[in-house]
Amino acid sequence: MSLLKKSKKEIVSEFAQGKKDTGSSEVQCAVITKQIDNLTEHLKIHKNDFSSRRGLLILVSRRRRLLDYLKAQSVERYETLIKKLEIRK
Repeated sequence: MSLLKKSKKEIVSEFAQGKKDTGSSEVQCAVITKQIDNLTEHLKIHKNDFSSRRGLLILVSRRRRLLDYLKAQSVERYETLIKKLEIRK
């Protein structure tokens, strides 16, 4: 399930480092987190949708890799992102 352009722009503007920043680790993690939330709600209703479940697992692992990269680069940015997104380590 993809995000609407409007909601994606809101997420990008909130987490962007600069004016034209759309690809930083923070922005990517925030967009993926929103997608994970949407898929989680979908799977609560449709328990046997295994294709979406696989997509969810792929997104979670992609976010984990991005967070590991961010933690290696800057622990401060990592911790502020974790707090903003309200996710566990």
